[in-house]
Amino acid sequence: NGVSLVSNIDAIDQIKTKKVMITAHGAAQKTKDKLEGAGFTVYDASCPLVMRVHKTIQSMVTKGYFPVVIGQQDHVEVKGIVGDLEDYLVISGERDIKKIKIAGKRKLGIVSQTTLQVEKVEHLIGKIRGEDYVDEVYFVNTICQPTRDRQVAVRDLAEQVDLMIVIGGYNSSNTKKLVQVCNEKNIEAHHIESFSQLEKNWFYDKKHVGITAGTSTPEHVINETHKAILQIAEEIDSEPAVH
Repeated sequence: NGVSLVSNIDAIDQIKTKKVMITAHGAAQKTKDKLEGAGFTVYDASCPLVMRVHKTIQSMVTKGYFPVVIGQQDHVEVKGIVGDLEDYLVISGERDIKKIKIAGKRKLGIVSQTTLQVEKVEHLIGKIRGEDYVDEVYFVNTICQPTRDRQVAVRDLAEQVDLMIVIGGYNSSNTKKLVQVCNEKNIEAHHIESFSQLEKNWFYDKKHVGITAGTSTPEHVINETHKAILQIAEEIDSEPAVH
């Protein structure tokens, strides 16, 4: 369709059009400036909640805090958040907390990738606050509200079902977190991108099935999956009982 996907600003020579769109994950301002400087027309579709993270961490730096991002180092959103920072740390898990001591930073300004699991971020913040080499932590919870709401809803729904179907892209961070929530609740969960991936054998001996989806999953995909599950249930009900 004439669309080129470029994940690295150094690969702009591969772009075959003079129009460039920044995805919802956002990008560093220096990236946008470089594109415009190269003669591209830039259409910025960055999610406002992601741009809030950019503004928040820049404000922290201005106030004298050392910037720390809780998130996945190689995630495009995180790359955009840190892209305009001179010095920073990305914390992905407990093993990374020691980086703070090594860097010798004691006054920290912390934000998070918008699609992370709420409990994981809160756990890491608690661990960081508890380190004796940290004097001050200024934390702003930047997990987006729709992501939080979905995680809370899935946690509640998991108490009522014995199977969960999670719909969303395999590369979607927030969808993966929904699967993780199900796993933590010891509920059988299957991550699919389309109703065509449903397998009949998942539904035998299941009385209550839950459906959830990532924030970017189109409504029609959810509806198609719901319809397909009902069809599978009818087929199973019509099968002769095995004695």
